[in-house]
Amino acid sequence: MTEHRLPYFDYLLAELAKRNSTIEKSFGRHVHWGYWDEPKKARCDDDDYARAAEKLTIELCRLAGIAEDQKILDVGCGFGGTIASLNERFNRLSLTGLNIDAGQLARARQQVAPLHQNDVTFCQGDACALPFHDGSFDRLLAVECIFHFPSREVFFKEAFRVLRPGGVLALSDFVPSPLYLPVAWLTISGRAKTEQVLGHLDVQYTIGRYRRLARQSGLVPVVERNITRNTLPTYRYLQRLVEPIAEVPGTVLRMLEILGAIRMMNYYLLSFRKP
Repeated sequence: MTEHRLPYFDYLLAELAKRNSTIEKSFGRHVHWGYWDEPKKARCDDDDYARAAEKLTIELCRLAGIAEDQKILDVGCGFGGTIASLNERFNRLSLTGLNIDAGQLARARQQVAPLHQNDVTFCQGDACALPFHDGSFDRLLAVECIFHFPSREVFFKEAFRVLRPGGVLALSDFVPSPLYLPVAWLTISGRAKTEQVLGHLDVQYTIGRYRRLARQSGLVPVVERNITRNTLPTYRYLQRLVEPIAEVPGTVLRMLEILGAIRMMNYYLLSFRKP
């Protein structure tokens, strides 16, 4: 297994080691976009963003249909924020967080201790070669990470394999409009400077392509929820945070905000069921 490091996570880990209070509050638990029920009322300060990031996790877990006594795998678990949220809100869950980056896992293990008769495990592994037996899990989560995976096709096949019959895969992703797709690679995915900061990105999967991917892997699409409007305040917060540090992320964020506002690049919650 080759460990693929993401530069922005290295930056976050370095700032957390310095006890940067802003980074600790906004990204010490979750490292993903925020969700606001009323975006126009977003304050976009550190506390507001932390609550919004937690809210996005709750929305995705609700979509997955998580209930007590389930076995759950969170792929690309980051600092363990989704595992921590489930651990705090549910009883008798078997929770496994998987990540390819040992540094992220080290923080996750420091942050999350089992509660409410839950079992919590973090392990290093590849999302495209899941180190688990067939039919091991009731729910599989991938929160804002699938665009980093080498192959969505391979990941979906692995998800199908490790899910039990009736199991659900729930994920969040940036989904382009078919009108934007022809230039998506040129404007975001294929920019060398972007990759130097954000790592490998593949933002070329439309809803139609996700439907075909599910069909080919044996999964059945269940929910396709466009929450772009609820996530737009994220850009205002992140631009304020990153622009004094680096030009490239700020440029990408401004581009994504415009594309989101005109519905060319959308943010979706998606769920798929194994028959």
